[in-house]
Amino acid sequence: MLTRTGSALAGIAFSGALAELFAGTAAASAHTGSTGYGPLVPDPDGLLDLPRGFRYRVLSREGAPLRSGEGAVPGRHDGMAAIAGRRGRVHLVRNHENGADAPLGVPTVPGLTYDPAARGGCTVLTLDPRGAVVDERVGVAGTAVNCAGGPTPWRTWLTCEETEDTAGTDGYERDHGFVFEVDPADPRRSGAVPLTALGRFAHEAVAVDPRSGVVYETEDAFERPFGLFYRFLPHRPLGGPGSLRAGGTLEAMRVPGVPDLSAVREPGTRFDRVEWVPVPDSQARRTPIRFQDFGRRGITHAQKLEGCYWGGRSVYFVSSFARASQGSAADHHGQVWRYDPHLRWLTLVVVFGPDSDPRLPGESPDNICLAPGGGLMVCEDGGGAQHVYGLTRRGEVYAMARNAQALETDASGQATEWGEFAGVTFSPDGRTMYVNCYTPGTTFAVTGPWA
Repeated sequence: MLTRTGSALAGIAFSGALAELFAGTAAASAHTGSTGYGPLVPDPDGLLDLPRGFRYRVLSREGAPLRSGEGAVPGRHDGMAAIAGRRGRVHLVRNHENGADAPLGVPTVPGLTYDPAARGGCTVLTLDPRGAVVDERVGVAGTAVNCAGGPTPWRTWLTCEETEDTAGTDGYERDHGFVFEVDPADPRRSGAVPLTALGRFAHEAVAVDPRSGVVYETEDAFERPFGLFYRFLPHRPLGGPGSLRAGGTLEAMRVPGVPDLSAVREPGTRFDRVEWVPVPDSQARRTPIRFQDFGRRGITHAQKLEGCYWGGRSVYFVSSFARASQGSAADHHGQVWRYDPHLRWLTLVVVFGPDSDPRLPGESPDNICLAPGGGLMVCEDGGGAQHVYGLTRRGEVYAMARNAQALETDASGQATEWGEFAGVTFSPDGRTMYVNCYTPGTTFAVTGPWA
């Protein structure tokens, strides 16, 4: 995506196969502010630039006291979901991508801490029907590098550890690389129990099929062999909070004849012979899963598998970028794939960025969600100023928000680095967009004339 004063973008191609989102769109090109909600207006407070008519509130900021009295708000805000609560309340479940060296870790709380030596986890903000924060507390602690995750049909949050570190690494007392369930209404009901059957690997995000209960998972890997796309077949599908502890079968996706998804370049390309292969050792006791032997036909890999979400009757997942110089089969600046479990079809529906344009940022889509009026909201994670972008049903691309908080400036005072966005999500009624700034950790609520 190419930014020109925050409102002009180019280099995104679409497929009409994304019917739920783009309604027959074939392509998208550059726009100069005539699409979306208009140009971004600089924020006089220097926090968040939005289109005219929109406004934001800061719900939470790193370092402030948690309302629960459990300590300070942790840093490195990442993946997030808005889950409906009782009596019109909304629970925001927010990840903190903290490694062992994080300066503001998630406070350890008895009964909610997996590994006292780890500093990642989740916090939960509870909002009243007017959107005011009435509580903020620890959801799970003692986990590591909690990047993304996904909501369940039974109104809990699955938070994912994006690491494969074992006990003894960085002082950790227990193995990491698991998924944990967080009950936002009462975190003590879920505790700090690793869902080991969902595999031990560098998890990024998950999505649950609301009809079958199958859990889809992405693996974020920078180096070869790259990550895999998984599905987990639970023994107790749709069993409610805690049901995933009953175990199940973990499988990885194989697309016959396609060892690397980056080699697929044309939007609309469809594969109708997708296979699922049981993972030999889901706990990666000796060998990381992506290195394991899946037989002579191999398995399908992809660099930087990140966002994963359910929409319509399909699961969508994101490859943030691919670089041939790093071992991928080809270059791209982002792909969105759609898998239809009923038809067992895999379709490439969105491609970000022409390879020939050196001005494009190194990473394009990261966290991604469905917008209430159709289309997508995409968190940028690349070079230069950082944005939340919208993609409309017609394939138009527009800037929805820009981070005005400069992390670094040059000698003349000009900003040179900004923190990325993460965790974009909408309230259950679609009237409020919530989004995190990763650094400095800030959670915003954005309201205005949504279409």
